[in-house]
Amino acid sequence: MVSLMSRCLSPRPRLPRAAGSQAEELLPGLLLLLWLPASLAHHGPQLWAGAHPHGTPRCYSAEELPLGQAPPHLLARAAKWEQALPVALVASLEAGDRRRRQDEPPAGTQCPVLRPEEVLEADIHQRSISPWRYRVDTDESRYPQKLAFAQCLCRGCISARTGRETAALNSVPLLQSLLVFRRRPCSQDASRVPAPGAFSFHAEFIRVPVGCTCVLPRSAQ
Repeated sequence: MVSLMSRCLSPRPRLPRAAGSQAEELLPGLLLLLWLPASLAHHGPQLWAGAHPHGTPRCYSAEELPLGQAPPHLLARAAKWEQALPVALVASLEAGDRRRRQDEPPAGTQCPVLRPEEVLEADIHQRSISPWRYRVDTDESRYPQKLAFAQCLCRGCISARTGRETAALNSVPLLQSLLVFRRRPCSQDASRVPAPGAFSFHAEFIRVPVGCTCVLPRSAQ
Protein backbone atom coordinates (compact mmCIF):
# COMPACT_ATOMS: atom_id res chain seq x y z
CA MET A 1 0.00 0.00 0.00
CA VAL A 2 2.79 2.36 0.95
CA SER A 3 4.52 1.47 -2.29
CA LEU A 4 1.37 2.24 -4.26
CA MET A 5 0.89 5.60 -2.52
CA SER A 6 4.50 6.60 -3.05
CA ARG A 7 4.18 5.73 -6.71
CA CYS A 8 1.05 7.91 -7.02
CA LEU A 9 2.63 10.81 -5.17
CA SER A 10 5.91 10.70 -7.09
CA PRO A 11 6.36 13.70 -9.44
CA ARG A 12 5.53 13.18 -13.10
CA PRO A 13 8.10 13.85 -15.82
CA ARG A 14 8.46 17.59 -16.27
CA LEU A 15 7.95 17.74 -20.03
CA PRO A 16 7.06 21.43 -20.21
CA ARG A 17 10.29 22.36 -18.44
CA ALA A 18 12.27 20.22 -20.88
CA ALA A 19 10.56 21.91 -23.79
CA GLY A 20 11.30 25.28 -22.22
CA SER A 21 14.92 24.31 -21.83
CA GLN A 22 15.15 23.43 -25.52
CA ALA A 23 13.55 26.75 -26.42
CA GLU A 24 16.12 28.55 -24.30
CA GLU A 25 18.88 26.72 -26.15
CA LEU A 26 17.40 27.68 -29.55
CA LEU A 27 16.79 31.33 -28.63
CA PRO A 28 20.35 32.58 -29.36
CA GLY A 29 20.25 30.97 -32.81
CA LEU A 30 16.88 32.55 -33.60
CA LEU A 31 18.14 35.96 -32.52
CA LEU A 32 21.18 35.52 -34.76
CA LEU A 33 18.96 34.75 -37.75
CA LEU A 34 16.96 37.90 -37.08
CA TRP A 35 20.07 40.05 -36.64
CA LEU A 36 22.09 38.77 -39.61
CA PRO A 37 19.90 40.09 -42.51
CA ALA A 38 19.67 43.53 -40.91
CA SER A 39 23.41 43.61 -40.32
CA LEU A 40 24.17 42.59 -43.90
CA ALA A 41 21.77 45.20 -45.24
CA HIS A 42 23.54 47.88 -43.21
CA HIS A 43 27.14 46.79 -43.74
CA GLY A 44 26.77 44.90 -47.02
CA PRO A 45 28.28 47.50 -49.40
CA GLN A 46 31.31 47.90 -47.17
CA LEU A 47 31.78 44.14 -46.94
CA TRP A 48 31.47 43.78 -50.73
CA ALA A 49 34.00 46.55 -51.24
CA GLY A 50 36.66 44.76 -49.18
CA ALA A 51 36.28 46.89 -46.07
CA HIS A 52 38.78 46.99 -43.26
CA PRO A 53 37.63 46.11 -39.73
CA HIS A 54 37.29 49.86 -39.11
CA GLY A 55 34.52 50.10 -41.75
CA THR A 56 36.43 51.91 -44.52
CA PRO A 57 37.04 50.27 -47.92
CA ARG A 58 40.44 48.70 -48.32
CA CYS A 59 43.01 50.81 -50.14
CA TYR A 60 44.95 48.75 -52.70
CA SER A 61 48.39 49.74 -53.89
CA ALA A 62 49.48 49.35 -57.52
CA GLU A 63 51.70 46.45 -56.44
CA GLU A 64 48.86 44.65 -54.66
CA LEU A 65 46.41 45.05 -57.52
CA PRO A 66 47.72 46.03 -60.99
CA LEU A 67 45.52 48.18 -63.18
CA GLY A 68 42.78 46.16 -64.87
CA GLN A 69 42.68 43.41 -62.26
CA ALA A 70 39.86 42.95 -59.77
CA PRO A 71 40.24 41.99 -56.10
CA PRO A 72 39.09 38.49 -55.05
CA HIS A 73 35.88 39.69 -53.40
CA LEU A 74 34.72 41.11 -56.77
CA LEU A 75 35.66 37.96 -58.65
CA ALA A 76 33.38 36.06 -56.27
CA ARG A 77 30.46 38.14 -57.60
CA ALA A 78 31.35 37.50 -61.25
CA ALA A 79 28.90 34.59 -61.55
CA LYS A 80 26.01 36.83 -60.43
CA TRP A 81 27.03 39.61 -62.81
CA GLU A 82 27.16 37.18 -65.73
CA GLN A 83 23.43 36.58 -65.27
CA ALA A 84 22.60 40.26 -65.73
CA LEU A 85 21.62 41.20 -69.29
CA PRO A 86 23.96 44.24 -69.56
CA VAL A 87 26.92 41.99 -68.75
CA ALA A 88 25.82 38.83 -70.57
CA LEU A 89 25.40 40.63 -73.92
CA VAL A 90 28.88 42.17 -74.06
CA ALA A 91 30.74 39.16 -75.49
CA SER A 92 28.22 38.56 -78.30
CA LEU A 93 28.08 42.29 -79.14
CA GLU A 94 31.85 42.54 -79.44
CA ALA A 95 31.96 39.39 -81.59
CA GLY A 96 29.19 40.78 -83.83
CA ASP A 97 30.98 44.12 -84.18
CA ARG A 98 34.14 42.35 -85.31
CA ARG A 99 32.22 40.42 -87.97
CA ARG A 100 30.45 43.55 -89.21
CA ARG A 101 33.70 45.45 -89.52
CA GLN A 102 35.01 42.67 -91.73
CA ASP A 103 31.90 41.98 -93.82
CA GLU A 104 29.84 45.17 -94.09
CA PRO A 105 29.70 48.84 -93.11
CA PRO A 106 28.30 49.66 -89.68
CA ALA A 107 24.54 49.94 -89.36
CA GLY A 108 23.10 53.42 -88.88
CA THR A 109 21.16 54.63 -85.89
CA GLN A 110 18.25 56.14 -87.83
CA CYS A 111 14.70 54.93 -87.26
CA PRO A 112 14.17 51.92 -89.57
CA VAL A 113 11.18 51.07 -91.74
CA LEU A 114 9.46 48.02 -90.27
CA ARG A 115 8.77 45.36 -92.89
CA PRO A 116 7.12 42.34 -91.22
CA GLU A 117 8.34 39.91 -93.87
CA GLU A 118 11.93 40.90 -93.11
CA VAL A 119 11.84 40.83 -89.30
CA LEU A 120 9.64 37.83 -88.48
CA GLU A 121 12.70 35.81 -87.46
CA ALA A 122 14.57 38.77 -85.96
CA ASP A 123 15.24 39.46 -82.27
CA ILE A 124 12.82 41.43 -80.13
CA HIS A 125 14.78 44.67 -80.35
CA GLN A 126 14.42 44.57 -84.16
CA ARG A 127 10.73 43.54 -84.24
CA SER A 128 9.65 46.13 -81.68
CA ILE A 129 7.67 49.21 -82.77
CA SER A 130 10.14 51.04 -80.54
CA PRO A 131 13.31 49.41 -81.90
CA TRP A 132 16.70 49.76 -80.29
CA ARG A 133 20.29 48.74 -80.75
CA TYR A 134 22.95 47.80 -78.21
CA ARG A 135 26.31 49.46 -77.75
CA VAL A 136 29.13 48.51 -75.39
CA ASP A 137 29.75 51.18 -72.76
CA THR A 138 33.30 51.06 -71.37
CA ASP A 139 34.34 52.73 -68.12
CA GLU A 140 37.79 51.83 -66.77
CA SER A 141 36.96 53.15 -63.31
CA ARG A 142 33.96 50.82 -63.02
CA TYR A 143 33.67 47.10 -62.41
CA PRO A 144 32.35 45.49 -64.58
CA GLN A 145 34.17 47.77 -67.01
CA LYS A 146 31.99 46.86 -70.00
CA LEU A 147 28.19 46.94 -70.05
CA ALA A 148 25.67 46.67 -72.88
CA PHE A 149 23.54 49.84 -73.13
CA ALA A 150 20.34 49.94 -75.20
CA GLN A 151 19.95 52.94 -77.54
CA CYS A 152 16.52 53.84 -78.94
CA LEU A 153 16.54 54.23 -82.74
CA CYS A 154 13.38 56.35 -83.01
CA ARG A 155 12.10 59.49 -81.31
CA GLY A 156 8.57 58.37 -82.08
CA CYS A 157 7.30 54.83 -82.60
CA ILE A 158 6.70 52.77 -85.73
CA SER A 159 3.14 52.43 -86.93
CA ALA A 160 2.10 48.79 -87.19
CA ARG A 161 -0.10 49.77 -90.15
CA THR A 162 2.40 51.69 -92.28
CA GLY A 163 5.69 50.39 -90.90
CA ARG A 164 7.00 53.95 -90.62
CA GLU A 165 7.71 56.26 -87.68
CA THR A 166 4.82 58.21 -86.21
CA ALA A 167 4.86 61.03 -83.67
CA ALA A 168 1.66 59.77 -82.03
CA LEU A 169 3.84 57.92 -79.50
CA ASN A 170 7.30 58.49 -78.02
CA SER A 171 10.13 55.99 -77.65
CA VAL A 172 11.70 55.96 -74.18
CA PRO A 173 14.41 53.72 -72.67
CA LEU A 174 13.65 51.06 -70.08
CA LEU A 175 16.07 51.39 -67.17
CA GLN A 176 17.35 48.67 -64.84
CA SER A 177 19.25 49.26 -61.59
CA LEU A 178 22.58 47.44 -61.49
CA LEU A 179 25.07 47.17 -58.65
CA VAL A 180 28.60 48.10 -59.77
CA PHE A 181 31.83 49.02 -58.02
CA ARG A 182 33.57 52.33 -58.65
CA ARG A 183 37.34 52.66 -58.34
CA ARG A 184 38.46 55.80 -56.52
CA PRO A 185 41.85 57.14 -55.38
CA CYS A 186 42.55 56.52 -51.72
CA SER A 187 45.05 57.23 -48.95
CA GLN A 188 47.09 54.49 -47.30
CA ASP A 189 47.81 56.49 -44.14
CA ALA A 190 46.11 58.96 -41.81
CA SER A 191 46.95 61.97 -44.02
CA ARG A 192 43.97 61.25 -46.31
CA VAL A 193 46.10 62.37 -49.24
CA PRO A 194 45.56 59.96 -52.19
CA ALA A 195 48.63 57.81 -52.76
CA PRO A 196 49.89 57.53 -56.36
CA GLY A 197 48.39 54.44 -58.00
CA ALA A 198 46.36 53.48 -54.91
CA PHE A 199 42.61 53.00 -55.11
CA SER A 200 39.62 51.46 -53.34
CA PHE A 201 36.29 50.10 -54.58
CA HIS A 202 32.96 51.67 -53.61
CA ALA A 203 29.58 50.05 -54.27
CA GLU A 204 26.94 52.05 -56.11
CA PHE A 205 23.80 51.46 -58.15
CA ILE A 206 23.58 52.80 -61.68
CA ARG A 207 20.62 52.83 -64.07
CA VAL A 208 21.33 50.93 -67.26
CA PRO A 209 19.08 51.21 -70.37
CA VAL A 210 18.13 47.64 -71.34
CA GLY A 211 15.46 48.27 -74.00
CA CYS A 212 12.91 50.76 -75.33
CA THR A 213 9.14 51.05 -75.23
CA CYS A 214 6.37 53.32 -76.53
CA VAL A 215 4.54 55.84 -74.33
CA LEU A 216 2.04 58.62 -74.86
CA PRO A 217 3.63 62.05 -75.38
CA ARG A 218 3.62 64.37 -72.35
CA SER A 219 2.14 67.13 -74.48
CA ALA A 220 0.12 67.30 -77.70
CA GLN A 221 2.25 67.36 -80.85
